[in-house]
Amino acid sequence: MSKVVLITGGSSGIGKSIGEFLHKKGFIIYGTSRNPELVLDSIFPLVTLDVRNVDSIHLAVAKIIQEKGKIDIVINNAGIGITGPLEEIPMKEIKNNFETNFFGPIAVIQSVLPQMRAQNSGLIINITSIAGYMGLPYRSVYSASKGALELITEALRMEVKSFGIQITNVAPGDFATNIAAGRFHAPVVQGSDYELTYGTVLRTMDDHVNSGSNPNEMAEAVFQIIQEKNPKIHYKVGAFMQKFSIVLKRILPDNIYEKLLMKHYKL
Repeated sequence: MSKVVLITGGSSGIGKSIGEFLHKKGFIIYGTSRNPELVLDSIFPLVTLDVRNVDSIHLAVAKIIQEKGKIDIVINNAGIGITGPLEEIPMKEIKNNFETNFFGPIAVIQSVLPQMRAQNSGLIINITSIAGYMGLPYRSVYSASKGALELITEALRMEVKSFGIQITNVAPGDFATNIAAGRFHAPVVQGSDYELTYGTVLRTMDDHVNSGSNPNEMAEAVFQIIQEKNPKIHYKVGAFMQKFSIVLKRILPDNIYEKLLMKHYKL
């Protein structure tokens, strides 16, 4: 029987690419969207789900279990970007980012674990970010929310391993998606002490996304992970230098690594 896959944030970007790829491989895909009725080009079903709303998560999970009797794989993909000087980002936007990127995936996991325990099987893939491995200037909140999800995964793997449930992280680098258009940008405030540097870094970040890799690379990576008997704790997918930056952080003294980042962002 084909495996049933739940992908949060499956209406666009990386989530849509993963869903389409797995659908063509014969998996039964359920994507999610806050407004699935507005998505007219999906080749797999979309259910209503807002990761910031626990009730909507429970309803979506219950619907899938009622229709298919199981959930084999969950891909926590829904997320949003956020940029700005930490001093100038409104607190409500910081909380909203963590609600989406961190607390949302936790709520999804809590909702599917009872079914996976009953099955004595399941795979949860958390889509994090290479940015979650380091504090990046003007991306502090995003780095923190994704880094927190990486650590939660490390701990949770050990808690549920005896139930036959596997959990892993996949950290993408820059991919050509619409994340830049959907993220919260703290405005570049004229006269702010951050005006020049933040404006420069913001343009650099947008250029990186626009010239990013094809999201199908993430879809292929996720498919390969699903085939593995014992998935690793962490995977990184992206350009060589983006992945190598994690290695450099591990081996270089902190102050040297900080200087490299500042040079890269022209700070």
